[in-house]
Amino acid sequence: MKIALIQQSNTANRHENVAKLENNIRKAAAAGAELIVLQELHNGLYFCQTEDTNVFEQAETIPGPSTESFGRLAAELGVVIVLSLFEKRAAGLYHNTAVVLEKDGSIAGKYRKMHIPDDPAYYEKFYFTPGDLGFEPIQTSVGKLGVLVCWDQWYPEAARLMAMAGAELLIYPTAIGWESSDTDEEKNRQLNAWITVQRGHAVANGLHVLSCNRTGHEADPSGVTNGIQFWGNSFVAGPQGEFLVQASNDKEENIIIDIDLQRSENVRRWWPFFRDRRIDAFGDITKRWRDK
Repeated sequence: MKIALIQQSNTANRHENVAKLENNIRKAAAAGAELIVLQELHNGLYFCQTEDTNVFEQAETIPGPSTESFGRLAAELGVVIVLSLFEKRAAGLYHNTAVVLEKDGSIAGKYRKMHIPDDPAYYEKFYFTPGDLGFEPIQTSVGKLGVLVCWDQWYPEAARLMAMAGAELLIYPTAIGWESSDTDEEKNRQLNAWITVQRGHAVANGLHVLSCNRTGHEADPSGVTNGIQFWGNSFVAGPQGEFLVQASNDKEENIIIDIDLQRSENVRRWWPFFRDRRIDAFGDITKRWRDK
């Protein structure tokens, strides 16, 4: 299957951001991509650098404007698209939600981000209610997609549960970058940790991992920090953690690559981790901590 990741920088002009996305989706489809993944909260700026109630005006219903416009594009091009939207579920109730659109433009399914960070420049708990749809893969015409979102990518349990439910791919729309005050050494440690943990999910579960990050600098509206330099580096790893392709950290890029889903079956025969899991001894994993 040929897949595409669209790594993009955004501005405050949402119309221009979406137009650029649509242009890149068309390019990816013209190159033969069947599955196209967009970055986290791709329509606008990453607004979680500050806490501002006016930002809730950006949220939209699902179905809604974005699923309709991108749905028309998916149907026109005959591609599956993974969106990442600021969902308004009800007054005062919002989610960070990934939506998978089928080739006919319909909604194949959605996933609400389960793990919500609350760190300097990433004040997501102010905006997003934790997801309540669980770790359930989404069945599509191109396979069963294990879609997770950004902060979820640090949790091996999330990847494992998606894999155990039959996911054929792990997909992570992402918005992560560097804060300017960190040293170069610390920046390298952060980036390498982000890559390593996701490659570990590929190895542990015998699955391809598709990680799509944004790039470019976005200012802190409050002026308290120097903003975030999103580190790009979108990549695809194979089921043994091998790099298949990786983008740069500072350029907008469309990654387009063929992947072989059959390879997961072969790798799992060579490395039968699921066979050897000691599920009889894992009960404490559901506890917050193992107090002695």
